[in-house]
Amino acid sequence: MPRDVIQHLPEVASILALVEAEAARTSARALAVGGYVRDRLLDRPPTNEVDIVVSGGSGPGVAAAVASRLGAREPVVFERFGTAQVIAGEIVLEFVTARAESYASDSRKPEVRPASLEEDAVRRDFTVNALMAGADGEVLDLTGMGLADLDARLLRTPLPARETFLEDPLRAVRAVRFAVTLGFEMHPDIPPAIAASIDRLQQVVSVERVSEELRRLLLSDHPGTGIRRLRETGLLERLMPEVEDMGGVEQTGFHNLDVLAHTLSALDMVAERPLPHLPPADELVLRLGVLTHDIGKPSTRAEDGERVTFLGHPDVGARLAIQMLRSLRFSNEVIEGAAQLVRLHMRPIGYDPGGWSDGAVRRLVRDSGELLPALLELTRVDMKASEYPVAEAEAKLGDLRRRIVEVDAEAVRRARPPLSGRQLMERYGREPGPWIGTVHEALLEAVMDGDIPTTDGEGEAWRYLDAHPELLA
Repeated sequence: MPRDVIQHLPEVASILALVEAEAARTSARALAVGGYVRDRLLDRPPTNEVDIVVSGGSGPGVAAAVASRLGAREPVVFERFGTAQVIAGEIVLEFVTARAESYASDSRKPEVRPASLEEDAVRRDFTVNALMAGADGEVLDLTGMGLADLDARLLRTPLPARETFLEDPLRAVRAVRFAVTLGFEMHPDIPPAIAASIDRLQQVVSVERVSEELRRLLLSDHPGTGIRRLRETGLLERLMPEVEDMGGVEQTGFHNLDVLAHTLSALDMVAERPLPHLPPADELVLRLGVLTHDIGKPSTRAEDGERVTFLGHPDVGARLAIQMLRSLRFSNEVIEGAAQLVRLHMRPIGYDPGGWSDGAVRRLVRDSGELLPALLELTRVDMKASEYPVAEAEAKLGDLRRRIVEVDAEAVRRARPPLSGRQLMERYGREPGPWIGTVHEALLEAVMDGDIPTTDGEGEAWRYLDAHPELLA
């Protein structure tokens, strides 16, 4: 097949034919553009998102007509930007009116005006994202550079990079993401343009847009490399200074790398293999947990003779992770999950097959909850990214996983105090008060120790209280 023709996904081909027909009804022209076209040319895994650019007409208008023909819901329209979204089965169509846009010096919102296809193409972020294609698969390279840059695996801006990034400074972060995810080299003009746009990035681009780019970078196949590129361009120091601070912090013991180099090595290792046992929603939590697991080390580092210590770094790190991730506007659920991984990350590393009781294993299961698979994966890459003996690390984790199965992790997670407050008040003839919480806490600890079964332990619970009257004082 010629290089300037793509083979559409079957489910997309019919939709694009309909899109073109509806656009033609109003003397407009509609073409697929951006990532879908680029990825078809690169033979990358298919995406269900297709961007459509409409010239000589209205993107939202064509979107409404297409939605009607497909029997889909009415499009979600963003009038200010001339965009609309249509859900067509598994395919998400993003319609946009061909446009030129720019930011005022003090604004986070771009000024948008209609434009020709040629103007739209040169105002896009990168030449490889400006490629367009019709329903017949014919590719339009209106910048004259996109196809050549694909072949050269080069990330280049259609206009001078400084101008492109000052127009929309978020492109500085996107440049890093695309370079890493596509495996492209940046054009020499891009790194200095990134440096020149960092102040403006923080002035005019919303934190949420930056956070979304960081999320995509972290979920890529090379997240550690992505963070390294952020650091090389000066973005890391401004966007995640707490991570930047780990650079140059030397370690001893099994650690042969400084804190940041170790962290990024571990982060890349997470992406080396699929994790089918991990719920998809926990993937971002895991990668943020790996990124921040040693974030407390710079402020807790101390030297004891030839030995370097980081006493308390998990708790300090959890607080710093919360602070950083809140500033980046990640969701509360993601923040709490990542912080919990940071807080607990030393526990599995400290597992001693001969020294840990079943109660200690149960408490690890209880404290990590649904994040236990993510915690164990963090432990694996944490040890692997150091000089921890490979055989010893594998044996330790293997034995811990065996013990977790033996104590019935699911039953431990479901465990509750086997006696209700009402039962306690009726048995002992006492009014409600803090004493009930004290008893419940003691009973739950007894469950963790195995003194009371994790299920159907009511009888054992009464006998336990009879044997410990001090709990009722």
